[in-house]
Amino acid sequence: MTTPRLRASSALANVRYEIRGQLARRAHEMEKLGYDIVSLNIGNPGAFGFRTPETMRLAMIENLRQAEGYVHQKGIFPAREAVVMQQQERGLRNVTVEDVFMGNGVSELIDLVLRGLLNDGDEVLVPSPDYPLWTAATILNRGKAVHYPCRESNGWNPDLEEIEKLITRRTRAIVVINPNNPTGAVYSREVLEGIARLAERHRLVVLADEIYDQMTYDGAQYVPMATLVHDTLCATFSGLSKIYRACGFRVGWVVLTGEKEGTQEFVQGVELLSSLRLCSNVPGQWAVQTALGGYQSIRDIVKPGGRLYQSRRAILDAVDASRYLHLTRPMGAMYAFIGVKRDVLPDFDDQSFAMDLLEHKHVVVAPGTSFNAPYNTHFRVTLLPEPEVLRDVFGRIESQLDVYADARRASAAGGLKVVAKG
Repeated sequence: MTTPRLRASSALANVRYEIRGQLARRAHEMEKLGYDIVSLNIGNPGAFGFRTPETMRLAMIENLRQAEGYVHQKGIFPAREAVVMQQQERGLRNVTVEDVFMGNGVSELIDLVLRGLLNDGDEVLVPSPDYPLWTAATILNRGKAVHYPCRESNGWNPDLEEIEKLITRRTRAIVVINPNNPTGAVYSREVLEGIARLAERHRLVVLADEIYDQMTYDGAQYVPMATLVHDTLCATFSGLSKIYRACGFRVGWVVLTGEKEGTQEFVQGVELLSSLRLCSNVPGQWAVQTALGGYQSIRDIVKPGGRLYQSRRAILDAVDASRYLHLTRPMGAMYAFIGVKRDVLPDFDDQSFAMDLLEHKHVVVAPGTSFNAPYNTHFRVTLLPEPEVLRDVFGRIESQLDVYADARRASAAGGLKVVAKG
């Protein structure tokens, strides 16, 4: 008797998250065989020696006794109050703890908000390239992700006219990732105001992914989207994972601001979904008040001489010295979205390159197509390793690209010989 195949749900057919996909699985296999792999595909500070601030760890430990039971589905009051105070410091006055939901990281909250918002076939405007969870979560929650291009020729900024042409009667929301993952772009106030006015005009919910809010370089200014959105609903997502180097705590939040009239049913829906998972991780929530109210050590890390700043400098220098690479300088977040020059390597394919780099040079990068980019000329690396590690890695990258260039020259020479012989 033949055993029937157990198939995955058809809902997963168009869902991709290659950052932890085939390449990551192969890297894990190679590590078990004894290879030392440099993994630049995931922005995981703890894997590169970054520690969560001690005051946050102590706050969690000291409150463990109060973290053993379920809490309110929206989260503990001190954590939500700390988020409110941060928003007020940024200029938002009409926000209360009732507008804040705590979650198991931003990832869970993205899913909850989209599930509470979307009906079959509803459309969400998502940047391309994007953080792929946004596209995946839209699809899994019965929606359609419509990608608006953010072109390198425009500094990875969106074009408002292009966005507006994509809006239909089914468009419900627009996603804004700023500072941006994967490109490192930090949008200007002018760009953000344009998106805010467009969203208000079409009554779109603004979904502002600002997990890298204080991670900027060389004087780039982060502008909170919520301070610009007034006449439609704005949902701002952030958390402890990146700025506070606490990925494993799994603590995120979403703050609902802007025009709230007529949104009660949606907000109640999000609270219902929050109730169904009972509550989010409690111990980590006790670190939020200390994190947001304490010394912001991220500022030391992103300024000249700081760890992330110097690692970013090492990548910029390596790309400048490369025969094959180009890069629009990342002004925020913890990534570089690096392009390969088509005129030098016209046959370059990001997926093949990423696998070759892993197999032959023992480095994992994320192919640009993993971020729903319609071109195969880019790859993303994280800025997290020490500068000397990155210099070594880019030596390996250059060596792998040399292999491609040599093969291309050999192929061209062989073709010429055949022509001459004929």
